[in-house]
Amino acid sequence: MTGHLHSSLREIAASGIPFALIARDGATVELLTGDVIDVDLLGDIPLTDSAGTPREVLALVPFRQVRERGFECHDDSAPLRCLVVTGRTRIPREDALEELPSDPIPLADPGFDIADDDYAEIVRRVIADEIGRGEGANFVIRRDFTAGVAADAATAALTWFRALLEHERGAYWTFAVVTPGHVAVGASPEAHVSARDGIVTMNPISGTFRHPAGGATSETLTEFLESTKETEELFMVVDEELKMMSAVCSDGGRITGPHLKEMSRLTHTEYVLRGRSRMDPRDILRETMFAPTVTGSPMQNACTVITRHEETPRGYYSGVAALFTPRPSVGASADEPTHDLDAPILIRTAYLQDGRLRVPVGATLVRHSDPYGEVGETHGKAAGVLGAIGAVPRDSSAKPAAAPVDATAVDEDAPAPEARRLADDPAIAALLASRNTRLAEFWLKPQGATEPGPFEGRSALVVDAEDRFTTMLAHQLRHLGLEVEITPWDEVTDEQIDATELLVCGPGPGDPRDPASARMRRMREIVARRRSSGRALLAVCLSHQILAHSLGIDLAPLDAPHQGLQKTVDVFGSPASIGFYNTFTARVPAGTARVADTEVSADASGDVYALRGPGYASVQGHLESILSRDGMTTLHRLVEHAFTPVGA
Repeated sequence: MTGHLHSSLREIAASGIPFALIARDGATVELLTGDVIDVDLLGDIPLTDSAGTPREVLALVPFRQVRERGFECHDDSAPLRCLVVTGRTRIPREDALEELPSDPIPLADPGFDIADDDYAEIVRRVIADEIGRGEGANFVIRRDFTAGVAADAATAALTWFRALLEHERGAYWTFAVVTPGHVAVGASPEAHVSARDGIVTMNPISGTFRHPAGGATSETLTEFLESTKETEELFMVVDEELKMMSAVCSDGGRITGPHLKEMSRLTHTEYVLRGRSRMDPRDILRETMFAPTVTGSPMQNACTVITRHEETPRGYYSGVAALFTPRPSVGASADEPTHDLDAPILIRTAYLQDGRLRVPVGATLVRHSDPYGEVGETHGKAAGVLGAIGAVPRDSSAKPAAAPVDATAVDEDAPAPEARRLADDPAIAALLASRNTRLAEFWLKPQGATEPGPFEGRSALVVDAEDRFTTMLAHQLRHLGLEVEITPWDEVTDEQIDATELLVCGPGPGDPRDPASARMRRMREIVARRRSSGRALLAVCLSHQILAHSLGIDLAPLDAPHQGLQKTVDVFGSPASIGFYNTFTARVPAGTARVADTEVSADASGDVYALRGPGYASVQGHLESILSRDGMTTLHRLVEHAFTPVGA
């Protein structure tokens, strides 16, 4: 077998036949061969042949596909490349290690394209100019490690794949994809999205612990797990991915975890999100482009911020490798998807094109970020790949990992993926579990059918102001019994504003006072029109600020942004634990409880957390966030007030 394997791989590499190697079960390597087709849109991925017969396709999805969602990017014309599979072979892992080439591939002039000091300055600018001005909660800005490579591209791919297979551990996929003019080789720790048997799974990973010399210990890991910055970073990306889950899953999604993801040089924390969906897997992929762990949040504005601070296109970095596998047709109903989907994020990946190696890495920048700490994070992430391929001193070989828990399994109470030595430490396990005491029980429970809600039979229109927290908010409103529709701010009509029983004006990034923003102008018009009608209005975060300003209440920037901050505040006499994502606040003189006919709920400094008046209510926090332990109760109260007839 091994001689045949060696010959076939060598012949494939020499022949120029497109191929892919994928290791994802800990025991085997899948060898895929086929034909390459480049397409323009995700919907064009050729999942069937001319006769309509389903076929397997591996697609490399570049970052530029965010244009399909109307988001900004530097467009480098990187193709949406599809390997239409015509041949598939499973090879035992040990046989592959024995037969793949292992001679080091020399690198010329290696180094980062952005100097450490320059990258640190970018971090400072993003914190001050973007997070500090309300553009979002967190952003991922990349830099590239580059080098020259004189070796044959296919041989380099086989060599690097072998090295990653042997020296990296904890990867979701270890892979090599070799197509004309382009090579991608990586060990991605993160499954972005998968769909199988009607179950959609996402796997947000965030928080990065760089192993000290000599390896990680319970003591050193404990300090990392107790870090406010690292904990909030993970919570923020879970919120962002729940937005996506709520858009593609009828039951909104449930979170399980947190778990540890241990790799050769790094350990991350992660959650698993699961929900049910009958959508075409290509549509699921489009609605979840791309992971907040490699872009930021809110997603649309994160893409704009990336465009401002990254001077070059991303190529495939932060895109996905998407494997579409035909499902058995026996017993399948006509409205069920024809393919399952398994799509890891394209991170910890080396790219080779025109003799140049490129390893892109990024750090998640939040309000607590230390510029040189984020510089160090990019070095640590690059080292996982570079150490395996021999560009930096290599860690000792990793032992073969146990087969990972299937992230698409239907069992929603499955144990943590890949039980690890450190995770088995009782103190570490307790510290991980304690994180969930801060989270909303609503999102920790199954999200299936419920009893009729208190507002059964009534309708709501949610206006999206460019923050898809509205999908989570809509899901919660449905649990309260409402029929809900979401419409973007620039598409909602005056007729819709007037007709709906409850108008919910949603959150969004930016300065609500900005006179140059068309979005802010339109949101002010929407809020004013609805309030003047006297019909039920609920305003959230940005729209709460706009409502407050229309009532004559001043707006001001906070001294420090409340991005991903959990606070217990008084909401009209009841304490509520709520998550906040705001840089600006409505502010009244200390002690103010009423402005004209509007009740004001504010803290001792005058920062306004909620308002309620004739036919309207508003809240500064995000009741839909996983950080809002009292979110559903408070939402119910505010909607009930908004529906109360004026004068009642």
